[in-house]
Parts: sequence; C-alpha cells; structure tokens
Amino acid sequence: MSEILASIQASAGPNLLVGFETADDAGVYRLDDERAVVCTADFITPVVDDPRTFGRVAAANSLSDVYAMGGTPLLALNLLGFPPVGLPNWVLGEILAGSAEICAEAGCAVAGGHTVRDDEVKFGLSVTGVVDPGCILRNSTARVGDVLVLSKPLGTGALVAAMKKGRLDDAGYRALVTCMTTLNKSGVRLFELGATATTDVTGFGLTGHALEMAQGSGIRLDINVGALPLLPEAVELCGEGFTCGGTKANASFTGDAIRFDAALDPAMIGLLNDPQTSGGLLIAVAPDRLSGLQAALKSDGALAAAVVGAATERNAGDPWLVFTP
Repeated sequence: MSEILASIQASAGPNLLVGFETADDAGVYRLDDERAVVCTADFITPVVDDPRTFGRVAAANSLSDVYAMGGTPLLALNLLGFPPVGLPNWVLGEILAGSAEICAEAGCAVAGGHTVRDDEVKFGLSVTGVVDPGCILRNSTARVGDVLVLSKPLGTGALVAAMKKGRLDDAGYRALVTCMTTLNKSGVRLFELGATATTDVTGFGLTGHALEMAQGSGIRLDINVGALPLLPEAVELCGEGFTCGGTKANASFTGDAIRFDAALDPAMIGLLNDPQTSGGLLIAVAPDRLSGLQAALKSDGALAAAVVGAATERNAGDPWLVFTP
C-alpha cells in the first residue's frame, strides 16, 4: 500500500492539515483560523441480509471516520453500486432509507449521491464534516503515559461470518446489529475531554489500527486482552473458523511489529486481527482525564468505555504493539 500511495503527487499546500501520511481516518483542510473541513468516503458490501439494516450499518461505518477526527458530520452523499438486473428497486430504496435514518440521528444532511452498475451491491457515504483546526484528533499523537480506551466490543467480523453460515442465534444477531449501527458520536467532544489521539477500529482490525497509532506516535502500545469488550461468542466463533480473508491479510500486514504473549489462545489472536465493520473508537487519553472521558462516552450511549491498555516508551528493537492476557 505504501508503494501505491507514494505515487500520489497531489499538490497539498499549507491548508491541507491532515493527508494520508499516517493513514488517518479522514482528510482535513483548513478554511480559516476557526474552521476546517473533514472529508472521507467509505463503502462496503452487504454484511446483513436486511437492506434497511445494511444501509444503517454502512452509514454508521462511513460517519465514524469524521467522528474519529473530532469532527461534526454536516453533509453526506450516497455511493451506491448495484447489479443491472435481478435486484428490485425497493431493495435499493430500503438501503437508502436505512442510511437516511442514521444520518438523521447524526444531524447530517443527505444531498444526493452517485450510483453505478456493479456485479455486487456496494453502499456507503462520502461525508463532509467540520472541526476547529486546533481541536483535530489524529491517530499519530498519542503520548507516553496515556491510557487506551475502547468504545465498542470487538467481534463484528466473526459474527458476520457466522451469520452467513447460519451459526449465529437471534441474541447474537441483535448484539451484532446494535454494535454496527451505534454511532461513535462522542468523537465530536473527545478533544475537549482530554483525548490525545483517536482512531476507529474497522477493516484492519484492532491490531492494524493500534499499530498505526503506535508507529505514527513513535511509542509502544501495551494492550490487555482480558480487558477488551467482546461481542457474544466472538472468540469461540473465530476459533471455529468464522473469519474472512481480511483476517489473514491483517496478520500478514502487522508481522513482526507485534508481540503476542505465548499464553494467548490462537482464537483470540484471530479475533484481534479480525476486520471490524463500524467498530468503536480506540482513544488515547491522559490518566487524569480518564474518568471524565468514560462518563461522557456512557452518557452518549457508547457500548463500552473499557480501559484496555497504555502507551509506553519504545526502545530500539522493541515491538510497536504488545498484547498480554
């Protein structure tokens, strides 16, 4: 991926405050001393069978990138790919309706979009938000001594795979949908609550996104696996083989940069690498601001506010990321 990005020769200029240098969640462009726009685009293939629910999940997933930068979503454009035959119009309407529900919950206007013919349904949003240039949250600004907080349980990838094979029960399905459709709206005020760095945990799994935070910040992250919030049966399902190709790709990508304690179960390691859809925010915060941040997450309806690790100084030769039981 770095080789591909290296070929991009766009003229940035001084007002591009955040580009792709540290694989941040969205781009940020300064308008003036008090306003900057946050821009992102994301789309996914169906993770559930119900089209309205899929629209809700895809919208929450796209909006999360703006929240992860500390921004407020303002405007969304639909991005829809669909087969030329065999898909009734009402299905497309339900996808768009579900997305509109989530955008309304976020206070984000929908102003149209773009459709293309594709062999497989794909849907998501291009989202524009706003943030104070002095209050941007990045994935590369964690500091030694920070505490790590996770705002949603892990396991969406494993549960989606299990659902597609008929292995997921009703309770598991409800937990899965709730997780994927809950907005990370606390992101709007995390800067004022003392967060020093934030990223949302999505396709690269907890390992990939935490690694980006560690390397971008130049520090080591130690994560306590036993403290991670998990969806029902997530570890068991991963152990039964309910994963996707992205799980192996993520493990290959992180490689020797991560150290897993020998006592960790292979199923749990698989879950740590498992791609997440519309996952939670991984937040770095100073210890003296922790309780206020946790209280705010809970009041905003976050599904978790779990302390899962800490940022420490990294010595030469150390792994960037360490997982302990």
